[in-house]
Amino acid sequence: MNILVFGKDGQLGKAFKVVFDANRLNELHCITYASRTECDLSNADTIANLLNQIKPNLIINAAAYTAVDKAEAEVDLAYAINAKAPEVMAMYAKLHDAIFLYYSTDYVFDGSKDGFYAEDDQRNPLGTYGKSKAAGEEAIESIFANLPANSSAQYAVLRTSWVYGDGDNFIRTILRLAKERESLKVIADQCGVPTSATWLAEVSLGLVLDEHHHLKSITSGIYHAAPKGETTWHALACHTVKVAIDAGAELKLRPEAIQAIPASNFPMIAPRPINSRLDVKKIQHVFLGQSNQSGVQLFDRLWRTQVTEYVNNYIRTGIDMGATA
Repeated sequence: MNILVFGKDGQLGKAFKVVFDANRLNELHCITYASRTECDLSNADTIANLLNQIKPNLIINAAAYTAVDKAEAEVDLAYAINAKAPEVMAMYAKLHDAIFLYYSTDYVFDGSKDGFYAEDDQRNPLGTYGKSKAAGEEAIESIFANLPANSSAQYAVLRTSWVYGDGDNFIRTILRLAKERESLKVIADQCGVPTSATWLAEVSLGLVLDEHHHLKSITSGIYHAAPKGETTWHALACHTVKVAIDAGAELKLRPEAIQAIPASNFPMIAPRPINSRLDVKKIQHVFLGQSNQSGVQLFDRLWRTQVTEYVNNYIRTGIDMGATA
């Protein structure tokens, strides 16, 4: 089987390589990783050429334009990468009976809902980033809407939130600032669920691969994928600093010195959803129905446990917290 992963140098792309290597899938399948320099995702012809060259049975689009504020000034580029690129990939998957994984975001919602967002809740993105990701979702749905009866092409749009992994992210930013400052202000009225990139890669492969690591039939559609629990940016920052201190990190900042502020006190170029909580019962039901014990266990792991492990590993490996990936 041929597998093509777009976004080689991103947090999710790196996580897929870690998971593939850990399961020795590179010995079983031909896996190709495409970086930004190897495939310009703003160029549809370049994407099509690579797809036709690799002939993948599984396409994983772990790449995206994620500069939320910058997207307001780079609208065309955001749409090219987040909407047009996945449209090209989806069309290839449809024509060649492949499986296509596309990663979307809580930003396709406006955040006004009181509870957790379900997959079929109405999209209403606030800014260009969210609008471009929503356009990508809609393009994929449109392409797969009328498949021939004999087609085995399938897709899954996995919406997630607050991703962190091997790269620049909120947790690493907090740790860097904690070395430099004795006080910090963090937004406390935006809620969501931090999602480990490695966890997301494991869930993704559990969705599309069987116990022998071969492709299996899936029900095409949108799935929400995030760990158990919920938090705020402020609570996440406090937990991160506490774990780092307990792990022996020398920080100027203490959790109690992190001040909770409303989002209105920290204006951004692009609006953010206040509520980013995603209901994950649909994808949990899939794993339960498959009697996939390892998959079920993935959804039993709290975000807090995963962040604790991430920070401990970050401190233990001695990564320079003054640097950004």
